[in-house]
Amino acid sequence: MDRRAFLSASLLGAGALAAPEAFALAGNGLGASRARAILEDLLDQEPAKLPDHALYAKNEEAYWAELRKQYLIPADEVYLNNGTIGSAPWPVLRAVFDGYTETVKMTQTDPEDYPIWGYGPWNEFRDPLAAFIGCTRDELALVRNATEGNSYIANGLDLKPGDEILMTDQEHPGGEQPWNLRAKRYGVVVKKITLPKPVPDAATVLNLFNDAITPRTRVIFFSHLTTVTGVVLPAKQLCALARAKGILSAVDGAHVVGMMKLDVHDLGCDMYTSSPHKWLQAPAGSGFLYVRDEVMDRVWNTIVTAGWDEPKLRGERFQRLGSSNVPALWGMRAAVQLANDIGMDKIEQRHRAMADHILQQMQQRAAVSWASPDPALRCAIVSVNVPPIQIAEIEGWMWKNKKIRIRGGAPSKIRLSTPYYLLPKDVDRFLAAYDEYHAANHA
Repeated sequence: MDRRAFLSASLLGAGALAAPEAFALAGNGLGASRARAILEDLLDQEPAKLPDHALYAKNEEAYWAELRKQYLIPADEVYLNNGTIGSAPWPVLRAVFDGYTETVKMTQTDPEDYPIWGYGPWNEFRDPLAAFIGCTRDELALVRNATEGNSYIANGLDLKPGDEILMTDQEHPGGEQPWNLRAKRYGVVVKKITLPKPVPDAATVLNLFNDAITPRTRVIFFSHLTTVTGVVLPAKQLCALARAKGILSAVDGAHVVGMMKLDVHDLGCDMYTSSPHKWLQAPAGSGFLYVRDEVMDRVWNTIVTAGWDEPKLRGERFQRLGSSNVPALWGMRAAVQLANDIGMDKIEQRHRAMADHILQQMQQRAAVSWASPDPALRCAIVSVNVPPIQIAEIEGWMWKNKKIRIRGGAPSKIRLSTPYYLLPKDVDRFLAAYDEYHAANHA
């Protein structure tokens, strides 16, 4: 069965094994035949191959323009919200399709081998991911997102009433709330430091954490890059500070994987979680939990099936979650391969350049930057304040009238994500739309 036949069967069949795109189109009110026709048209438009690296050396902007063609985001749409979820490109979609068509045949050699991860090692997916983030297979567990990994950490450590968890005031709910639950139920104490907006330099962050540590501090938990302002915290120095004081370090890296180069061993953290559906642009439902081998036995399972009490399994025991979706892992593996093929050096450089450009342009429009003035402390997310503009109003106007997707926070924060496939003309479209809105509503 080729991908075209698979998609047609997905839309006409019961749907339990349908491609994500089939669900999306059907859920938008399209009939099965119309949705199938749209998907078949998309398959006909699939680029034959990735751009050659020689093009990058010859004309870098042309290289990124060719890569843009690997994304199904319509050419007349500007997408500035990878900070919530990325758009899976064709190489990832092809892998997901192939994962479905291969696994549903039920032709596995071993009659006890079933296409449901959540049991067993699944090393064909762990190995490339471990190499990509700089750890060993045994330190890595496949989970479904950073929230699940953070919950494992918060609920799995032995802590006593009064023990303190130190974090920032810019954590995502999926990082903060697992600790708040632990505090409400078991009496641990969540303490927050207030990060300045913007963070001026790394020393400021280190001093704030150092000054807040007490004899009861057991865990330092922080976002490698915060969802609120996009500041890249000095993770390596914070982990070294924790280690020097006998404190565990746990890092929420939901945004970092696929945005910046990552080596968790070099970082020196004890635990690290991520959601590759953001910047690695893997399928939703494919995440990971890293636990440094030396602290592995200090973390209990909180979701359990067979194998939870087998220390020899190391990180694998944390991915024993019950039946889960194998094709999503095919997609994640393809996302890792794509990032490797492009090169994380190129990707990170592009991310930083586009973010610096859009930040400069917004500051010229009198926006107040929450992005750090230190280039090392920002990457592909820029947060700016634009009072008296209200985010709830401009967000809807941008999408309805200009097909530009942004996100922010009340009352006047705009958070702009700059994925590598974002082109200068896309930024120009956003800026022109912003100018038009501002002139019409706040001149």
